[in-house]
This record gives sequence, structure tokens and C-alpha cells, in this order.
Amino acid sequence: MYEKIKQNLLQIQEEIAPYRPNIIAVTKYFDENSMQEAYKAGLRDFAESRVIEASEKINKLPKEIKENSTFHFIGHLQTNKVKKALEVFDYIHSVDSLKLAEKISEEAEKLAKVQKILIQINNAGEEQKYGFSKEEIFNKFGEIIDLKSIEVVGVMNMAPLGASDAELTRLFSEIREIKESLEKEFNCKMNEISMGMSQDYKIAAREGSTMLRIGRKLFNTEE
Repeated sequence: MYEKIKQNLLQIQEEIAPYRPNIIAVTKYFDENSMQEAYKAGLRDFAESRVIEASEKINKLPKEIKENSTFHFIGHLQTNKVKKALEVFDYIHSVDSLKLAEKISEEAEKLAKVQKILIQINNAGEEQKYGFSKEEIFNKFGEIIDLKSIEVVGVMNMAPLGASDAELTRLFSEIREIKESLEKEFNCKMNEISMGMSQDYKIAAREGSTMLRIGRKLFNTEE
């Protein structure tokens, strides 16, 4: 498995070479053994979408991997799982409401931690997906960045499945523009744009993504 992951990783790195975003291995469908193989192949960032399952999996990893890896939460985070999530994850990509941001800040303060978060923006307006609308984020952002124990490091987006290349280009480009507008309006700096998955990472990289969330494309070990 190691050889195939390494081969897949090298192929992805070659395809996105001009842009140099960080590749985050989405391991939510893979066990801790797969994570160890990915680590051996050179990956140091891992993403999960379920708090309890991720916590159990990460705790089974060897000490070296836990200490030298960065863990990202990319799923919908319920407020009753926030405390546990803060114990496990370095980044929470999917902050989709002011209420959730407030809860993260409250729990982070108890842990004497400043939690890195990204704001999820649903700029395609998909009803089945979470996230701030393009308009709503400008109304709420000031309150979010004023919270005490969080650091807003960027924005995050999940593109619609089956969207055309032209539509993906438009949506990803718009996310970058929203980030830049927020920085200008609220006089802040955010270094991260989390967008792009196995089916659309090349377009996302081209449009300014700094964090690609890739699972299937990395771990596909079938010939």
C-alpha cells in the first residue's frame, strides 16, 4: 500500500507543482494502518469528519506519528462534540455558524488553547450543505474574529458534485475573492483557503487553494 500511496502522492504533487498547496490526506474511510502507510509515504496532514471515531483512531497511532502530524476536522461539527474535537484536532475547517464559533471559543478557553479555525462558505447555495452564505459571512465575521480563544486562519468551501470545470473555476475563484474582501474589510490576514478534493483539486489549486483535502485519489490502491 505504501508504494501505491507514494506513487499517487507524487502524481498529485506533479500536477499541482506550480501552486504548491498543502495536501491533506482525508482518512475518514481508512484505518490507522492506512494512516501509518501514508505517513511513511511522506504525508503529515490528516483529515477526519467524525470526532469520536477519529479520536479512537488517532490514539492508536504510534507516538512519533501523533507528535509529527497535524490533524484537521472537516465534517459538520455538532456543538456537543466541540470539547472532544478540541482535544484531538489542530484545525477545524468547517465552522459554519456564529453559534459554533462561540462554543469553540468557550471550550478552547477552558483548555487554555487558541483553536485554529476556518470559516465554511456555501457560495453555491446548496441547501443540503452547511456553511455561511456569501452575504451572511460579512454580517457575522466581525463577531467571529472578536472571539477570544480562536484564530480564524482561513476559509473553506465544498464544491457541488458534478459541477462543470467552468462552474468550479467560478466558485473557487469567488471563494478566494471573498477571503480577500474579508481581509480588507475587517483589516485581518488569513493564510489558508481549504478547497478542492479528489475530483477537482487541480482546478482548486489553480484558483488559489492552500489546502487540498484528498482521500480517494491518494488511497486508491487498485491497479
